[in-house]
Amino acid sequence: MFDVWKNLKDRRNFKPNRIINIYIFKDLSKNMDQIKKLFNESPDLVIRRFQINSDGLDVALVYLAGLTDIQAIQNHVLTPLMKSSFDPTMELPISIGQVEKIDKWAQIQDAILEGDSVLFIHGMNSVNRLDTKGWPQRSIEDSKNEISLKGAHQGFVETNGQNIALIRRYIPHQDLMLKEVTIGKRGKTKVTILYLRDVASNELRMELVDRLKKINVDSIINTGELIEFIEDNPYSPFPQFIMTERPDTAVSHILQGRFAVIVDRSPHVLIAPTNFISFFQGVDDYGTRWLVASFICSLRFVAFMIALLLPATYVALISINYEVIPMQLYLSIAESRFRVPFFPVLEAILMELTLEMMREASIRLPSPIGQTIGIVGGIIIGQAAVQAGIVSNIMIIVVAVTAIASFIIPNYDMGSAIRFIRFPMMLAASMFGVVGIVIGWMTLVAHLTSLESLGIPYGSPLAPFRFADMKDAFLRLPQWAMKNRPKSNRTINSTRQGRNRSKG
Repeated sequence: MFDVWKNLKDRRNFKPNRIINIYIFKDLSKNMDQIKKLFNESPDLVIRRFQINSDGLDVALVYLAGLTDIQAIQNHVLTPLMKSSFDPTMELPISIGQVEKIDKWAQIQDAILEGDSVLFIHGMNSVNRLDTKGWPQRSIEDSKNEISLKGAHQGFVETNGQNIALIRRYIPHQDLMLKEVTIGKRGKTKVTILYLRDVASNELRMELVDRLKKINVDSIINTGELIEFIEDNPYSPFPQFIMTERPDTAVSHILQGRFAVIVDRSPHVLIAPTNFISFFQGVDDYGTRWLVASFICSLRFVAFMIALLLPATYVALISINYEVIPMQLYLSIAESRFRVPFFPVLEAILMELTLEMMREASIRLPSPIGQTIGIVGGIIIGQAAVQAGIVSNIMIIVVAVTAIASFIIPNYDMGSAIRFIRFPMMLAASMFGVVGIVIGWMTLVAHLTSLESLGIPYGSPLAPFRFADMKDAFLRLPQWAMKNRPKSNRTINSTRQGRNRSKG
């Protein structure tokens, strides 16, 4: 009992080793002892002590091994310091790009944890922060989730600086502004907002920054976690922000007056604000002939209706409103369902759940195996289910057409929302028939018109209706016809382009 009480007392009296605003010492040995305490004798903490100048001035270079560029430290820091004599009060004779003077332990801790190296000099009450970041990172590759036929073959990576550079290559202009916010107590994540100063709304920018600053968590791991903290309606199945891996897509939205939010350590960039129409637009739409692009845009909305309503329509017509089916077709369906022991709604839910499980399995498996499982598994399971009398032939056709329609939608989050809403629509159809589908559709439309994205109406340009923004909605008019930016973004400068000749 005494041991338990002693452990509780020790925990209550425990104070973590956090030094916030204490200044450093002039004695180098005391500083090194304090560094070791600050990082709890971490095995990846490197302390390089050596002497410089003719009088043997003691200095120490401190960094974390896995977060710094060892070659840069050796060639641009250690070698110049050892081969030259200099005054400690003057600038360092090194060729590192960025050198900053800091004098507090909290700043030293943050610098080392962010991948920089810190140079201590005996007798000095300040240290030099050297930009030697070199953590593990991958090269810039094509996006695997957002495939483009005519767009650039570059995708975002997990490094904040590289992602900013990719966007700057498209917009090398002084009005491209950056606003940085740090989120997290333990794993401090840098979040950078990019926008055009003379285009984007100041009101929306202040609202976005305010929402980011109010986040109080240990750390943000990816962009999907960030969205849940700043979205307007967290209970809606529909995505209220766009996540993209393509720099050209992000730049296209920035030029329209929106904001691109880059989360360090995440390859996805957040686009805000957005509307429902934005999730059906692809980057290839603006590199294709406008007539063909308009046809493809219309096809996506037709696919949206099919993916959402086709299984529910099948259930409603077979269960309740069978009198509207032509007699020959009804006899064919009745013959195929003669051996099926389930109600139509159970049959539809069973097949849709099987399809979703196969989809998730194909995603988690390696690419060659996943494609084989998706194709072969679908054929084998469908044929075996029909032969066993579990499902009907017409149900297999409905599921196949629904799956193809859901794949046409270019945004994964929107496609997932549609697949989710498909199930309550089938339940409504099984209870009320076509009337249930109408009720479900009216409820869905009312929900979409009530949503907002960063305070902007989600249903724009339909609700509220803006005729000028319809040029790039269900159809895409020629580039020279879209002279203004979308009004729903509340842009300062709404002019997108000057007067151009329609004939080139």
